[in-house]
Amino acid sequence: MSYLSEVADLQISKYANIGTLAILIFDYCITFEDEVHWTWSRPWGLIRIIFTISRYLPFVGSGMTAYAVLRPSGPCPASGAENIIHIISIVAAEGLLVIRTWAFWQKSRKLLIGLLIYSAATVIGAVSMNLLPNHQLISNDTSMIPGPCNFEASRNAALVYAILAQFECVILILTAYKWFHDYRDSEIHSSIVATVYGGSMLYISCIIAITVTNVIIDAALPIGFSNMFDTLQIVIHSVVASRILFHLRSSDSRAHESDIPLLVSAARYAQPSQMQTNEIKSEISEV
Repeated sequence: MSYLSEVADLQISKYANIGTLAILIFDYCITFEDEVHWTWSRPWGLIRIIFTISRYLPFVGSGMTAYAVLRPSGPCPASGAENIIHIISIVAAEGLLVIRTWAFWQKSRKLLIGLLIYSAATVIGAVSMNLLPNHQLISNDTSMIPGPCNFEASRNAALVYAILAQFECVILILTAYKWFHDYRDSEIHSSIVATVYGGSMLYISCIIAITVTNVIIDAALPIGFSNMFDTLQIVIHSVVASRILFHLRSSDSRAHESDIPLLVSAARYAQPSQMQTNEIKSEISEV
């Protein structure tokens, strides 16, 4: 790898991060009305606090990354504070997914304990990888660009994203199992089920896709690309978590405004239909 090729790779990474900040601002503008409608009138509680963190802290993290990208000269920016903000932003967004999954499983105590333990292990593992910059678990390329403030990450970041992707796959599997086991087998078809389960699975798949992409970039691509999707990771988490919350509350509103049964059962499940309808309403209300 030559000096010029690394400089070109680094420039592409910087453009990608600035462009991602623009995506975050654009998404905020087009979903601000939904935020006002579905969250501002709600009392402050755990879900609203976590939502606020996942919604607004990425602006701080993305802004700090943009500053690191555009900084012409001077002392190195505080990368430690930036990493902490990125981690908190992602943890908050994942927290909304955990709460939603717990609600899907009728607030199972065993599932909640298991998810909390696994979440803590995931955070500890990811942070540990971040705290080992001088202990390369994956062979690292030597940067051709002199100076301590290059916009490049350690190869260990691939392991951080791999740990995160594994956690997200577990959330996806739990959601898919609940959908197919409880509703697909009983031939229940409705817009609310599609929104609650199908829409959520699509959004989680988007998160997993960008996380896996970061694993590949940090593990296999030239070092100049290592931070290319650094901002996109927290932006996707923020955007997806917000949209899941808005869509679920929109579905909850439609469910409670209508007296028409929302779920239509097959003949062999005629009686449990209303019970499953109430379960769906309860699950959405929790999120």
